[in-house]
Amino acid sequence: MKIETMVLGEVRTNCYLLIQEETKEALVVDPADRADVIIRKAREEGVTLKAMLLTHGHGDHILAVADLKRELGLKVYAAQEELELLGNPDWNLSKALFGAAVTVEPDVLLFDGQEFTEAGLKIRMLSTPGHTPGGCCYYLPKEQVLFSGDTLFSGSIGRTDFPGGSLSTLVRSVKEKLLVLPEDVKVYPGHEEMTTIGREKKYNPYMG
Repeated sequence: MKIETMVLGEVRTNCYLLIQEETKEALVVDPADRADVIIRKAREEGVTLKAMLLTHGHGDHILAVADLKRELGLKVYAAQEELELLGNPDWNLSKALFGAAVTVEPDVLLFDGQEFTEAGLKIRMLSTPGHTPGGCCYYLPKEQVLFSGDTLFSGSIGRTDFPGGSLSTLVRSVKEKLLVLPEDVKVYPGHEEMTTIGREKKYNPYMG
């Protein structure tokens, strides 16, 4: 698998292309903004986009969903606990932060621990509430990579002062769902640089 990172939108959100190099199919993790840029990147890589994976429903992670769905018919995966936030522009902050009432209706609602295969990649959804009620991460065991959204960052964790946030819940999510993964798992967060599970176990100040 090959991973391409695009930093998109006003708050510099990481949008990832997960490319299955044998099948030349790809997934989009958190289509933050600029569907045209995402589509152009896929064309440059010579891959066919198959679906979108949402780590959570905040506006800065979903602004390109509608355009990608309209242009390419991509289906949307999200945690079932995030359905309400995805459908409420006030809760998902799209109205307040971007002046646009954005809602998303997922095609596939996932439950904690559910494994599925898309674009030739085997993925496990890990429910990690705290940043939002239905925040989740996507773990690819074979590739030993984790897409953590705004749950876990390099040296930090997500904000919990937005609607539905909870610091204690988020810390518990990270400790119980993420830090139990192998230490060499690479973590691709929703903002800023990549890290590893081992590094966060050792240095993340919230994990003391």
